[in-house]
Amino acid sequence: MEIKEVTFSYDKKNDQLKQISSTIAPGKVTTIIGPNGCGKSTLLGVMSQNYKPKAGEILLDGKALSQTKPKELAKRLAVVHQQNEAPSDLTVEKLVSFGRLPHRSFLGQTEEEDEQAIEWALTCTNLQQKRALKLDQLSGGERQRVWIAMALAQKTQILFLDEPTTFLDIFYQIEILQLVRTLNQSYGLTIVMVLHDINQAIRYSDTIIVMKEGQIVTEGTPEAVITEEVVKKTYGVDVVMKQDEETGLYMIPLSISL
Repeated sequence: MEIKEVTFSYDKKNDQLKQISSTIAPGKVTTIIGPNGCGKSTLLGVMSQNYKPKAGEILLDGKALSQTKPKELAKRLAVVHQQNEAPSDLTVEKLVSFGRLPHRSFLGQTEEEDEQAIEWALTCTNLQQKRALKLDQLSGGERQRVWIAMALAQKTQILFLDEPTTFLDIFYQIEILQLVRTLNQSYGLTIVMVLHDINQAIRYSDTIIVMKEGQIVTEGTPEAVITEEVVKKTYGVDVVMKQDEETGLYMIPLSISL
């Protein structure tokens, strides 16, 4: 996926994204980080065709998203939004089955293929034993896995996750991020996600894109991108970077830089 000189505005006056250009590497985990309001989720929205750019374009395998029909795009790219809603009495398996809607037609797609995709999605997210439970019987972390399973049932090669760990405690945050890594390493999914936690971004990403005020500050490997200087410039916080054999690279915040 190529992002070419993308500018976006909600009100046609103030640009939330300003001439953004980047390339999403296939088969890798790319994480977008930055301060609140910097345009992380907006960029993900433009990349998934939820928002139309004011200028520039997004290319998927060389073809502009603007020229791709929504149903066709849904067969290639799945999105898990930051906030998701569904009737609380819906069962896990029923919600996951909605991921098959882009593939269903009167001709070509068999019910067996749908069932196989749903079973695979439930297995990947470790929800086989909870398939008959209703959403209101699940924990927050389990509900998040259900939404990811619905996206997986689309059987796309690209998965977008907008702040997938928001509102979860540390156990479920790590559970979701380990799932992300498994999906990438075991099934070759290209994953783009928005995160707030810099240390989590370091640990679970191949590439990090750092944004501030609607622009990309820098991008590259975690080791190349997450430096004391970059964090201070982007967040206004003094930090120290540490690295050891057991934990790898990590950041320790010290104080607000005034």
